Amino acid sequence: MRPRPVLAALLACLTLLLGACTASGAGTPAASTAASTVAQARLPAQAQDTLQLIDAGGPFPYAKDGAVFGNFEGLLPSRARGYYHEYTVPTPGENDRGARRIITGQGGEFYYTDDHYASFRAVLR
Repeated sequence: MRPRPVLAALLACLTLLLGACTASGAGTPAASTAASTVAQARLPAQAQDTLQLIDAGGPFPYAKDGAVFGNFEGLLPSRARGYYHEYTVPTPGENDRGARRIITGQGGEFYYTDDHYASFRAVLR
């Protein structure tokens, strides 16, 4: 038996497989998050109101609105600290800020989470 052709074939398959994963962004949290999108019109009314406040520069109802979002979960593309900021999306029936947020990036991107940073969807505006 000649092991070299078999080994070469296995290495070629592995290379193709890894290349496909890299090209599609599979295996990276930020890439899988970026693939998940939501049209602004499909967001809850409260999220659309928050986007209008962001566009207008405020005033914001919560003291923490506009605070730096650290992206400690690593689900958004990696950027320098201070790149992202967070804004509260009120949740009807909640006595506190709830779990919903809009995250903005200095590049003009917007992300929505309704599960307190466990997942994000890029907002299509």
